[in-house]
Amino acid sequence: MAAVDDLHFQEFEDAENLLAANRDATTISIGDPNDKPSNQRRSAGKTPRQEEDLLGNEDSDKTELLAGQKKSAPFWTFEYYQTFFDVDTDQVLNRIKGSVLPLPGKNFVRLYIRSNPDLYGPFWICATLVFAIAISGNISSFLVHHGDPHHHYVPEFRKVTIAATAIYSYAWLVPLGLWGFLMWRNSKVMSIVSYSFLEIVCVYGYSLFIYIPAAVLWVIPNETVRWVSIVCAMCLSGSVLVMTFWPAVRDDHHRIAVATVSAIVALHVLLAVGCKQYFFDSQEVGLGNAGPTASNQTVAAVKAHLN
Repeated sequence: MAAVDDLHFQEFEDAENLLAANRDATTISIGDPNDKPSNQRRSAGKTPRQEEDLLGNEDSDKTELLAGQKKSAPFWTFEYYQTFFDVDTDQVLNRIKGSVLPLPGKNFVRLYIRSNPDLYGPFWICATLVFAIAISGNISSFLVHHGDPHHHYVPEFRKVTIAATAIYSYAWLVPLGLWGFLMWRNSKVMSIVSYSFLEIVCVYGYSLFIYIPAAVLWVIPNETVRWVSIVCAMCLSGSVLVMTFWPAVRDDHHRIAVATVSAIVALHVLLAVGCKQYFFDSQEVGLGNAGPTASNQTVAAVKAHLN
């Protein structure tokens, strides 16, 4: 034991002699690997730049890496499609809040979607909107003709099919066309931001959430309430689309960028106004005008047959 101690002391004396002979020598200290310098401890936390990235001003390296590593399974396997629905309740609620209350100057994709785009929220939002429009349209028709002895109310189940065709076509075909257009412009102008198809579908799906409470308000047989609700819904959801896709095309030719954003807004307005006019206005007016005439003709035909 004493010999070992003498050997250790001899090593320390030799090191001390070497340092005394060369004062400019560089020393390396071996310490606890768990101890980190102060600058490393600071980098472990969120710097202002990283916080800015998380808010959506610039792409975060972490979110880009997560987006690139996702969906590594082959497309013919169940695991590939399971990743599209791998989202928790908090993420869905935050994305719904972001679509209802968009933050000025913040990109919806970078702020909410890019780390984990999903189809769970868009699918159920579109399904809920389909039934909200169809059911509200039937209830509105019943309220308009309530008390009319010449009108026999019959639920129109075909409204569900028509609403589903319109909503899902808009939520899938428009993003598909926009994705193809951005890919084409990206080949022409390198500064164009190209979102993935899943990200675009996710943005469009969540932007439709505000129309669910608006469709419920359309049950009220008052045109002022209906138009106020539809204008508010169009402004909120349309602003999400504009603030998301304008940064993607603003470096393109000015006319092309403005035309692209205008087409996005026009299709969005066309969907809202078209649903409101078809499910809540045109059929009610037609039934209101044709109801008594058809009933009178039926009564007259029955009387003629009895005579």
